[in-house]
Amino acid sequence: MLAEHIDGVIGVDTHRDTLAAAAVSPIGAVLETTDAAAYRRGYQRLLDFARQHVPGRRCWALEGTGSYGAGLTTFLEDAGERVIEVCRPKRPPVRGGRKTDMLDAIRAAREALATEHVIQPRKRGEREAMRVLLATRQGAVHASTAAINQLKALIISAPDDLRAELRRLSRPAQITRCAGLRDRPVLPVEHRMTIRALRSTAQRVRHLQAEARELENELLALVRERAPELLELLGIGPITAAQILVSWSHAGRFRSEAAFASFAGVAPIPASSGLTNKHRLNRGGDRQLNRAMHTITLIRMRLDPATKSYVARRTSEGKSPRDAQRCLKRNICRQIFKILERSSQPNAEDLAQAA
Repeated sequence: MLAEHIDGVIGVDTHRDTLAAAAVSPIGAVLETTDAAAYRRGYQRLLDFARQHVPGRRCWALEGTGSYGAGLTTFLEDAGERVIEVCRPKRPPVRGGRKTDMLDAIRAAREALATEHVIQPRKRGEREAMRVLLATRQGAVHASTAAINQLKALIISAPDDLRAELRRLSRPAQITRCAGLRDRPVLPVEHRMTIRALRSTAQRVRHLQAEARELENELLALVRERAPELLELLGIGPITAAQILVSWSHAGRFRSEAAFASFAGVAPIPASSGLTNKHRLNRGGDRQLNRAMHTITLIRMRLDPATKSYVARRTSEGKSPRDAQRCLKRNICRQIFKILERSSQPNAEDLAQAA
């Protein structure tokens, strides 16, 4: 446990404008508390506070290292401090579950002391670059889908001659045709405004699709630089590869392949009792990573002969198709984790240059 290796923990409850911190001893006693503003001068104040009250081996336990605590996490890591991430502390059910920022900071520190396996914050740099590009591309794709649905609704309610012309076209052809529609002053106002709405919506769709393609190309360049081995695997494209790298973050973050599989939500959870021996699905973990694993699995089941043989063998053993798919996800997760850990290790040439 963490308490056996340190002299104290600084628990921090992070918010947009303020930070609440508490220095806690290895046995959970509160040494001192303070607060600071959530900007660089406040970060330095918290670091001075930690050096004063926990001068020896210390550790920082932060909530939200990827959101409100991102700036403090980066500052502390640059200063050589050890930072771990804690989940939202559980509030006691008694006395109404009292809650203040300082109590949350104390609970964060005590939770870190009691945990068996600490969580390392995700790195920034290239990983953060891929994360923001993924989020922006996802927003563009969702907006494009909404605009396409709006275009379909406009076509359904359009004047008869316009609707008849557009309905026989494929979806890409509809978008191209609507984007090039021209105003005709001789037409009734309803017809002219429908043309205006169709043209505007189609142009929005084209713009969003072009934006999504540009972002995907940038993600592809980052993935090729960080882990080109992933792109060589069947079923992995730039989007799924980027999501895997964002979730994995860096070598050493997961203590084992099994921990990575549990984080991905592909490791079943034991649910046995008495003479009943069974497992249930893991509905937790990183759902975006789980979605990436699911996408890879579906592609391989459709295109890879070896995967088809594996599924056939599993089903012949009495497993259902879904159970076979879950076994396949677990194997894919194991394969990907080994590649990620191996690709992050320096080769002989890198070591020679460093020497």
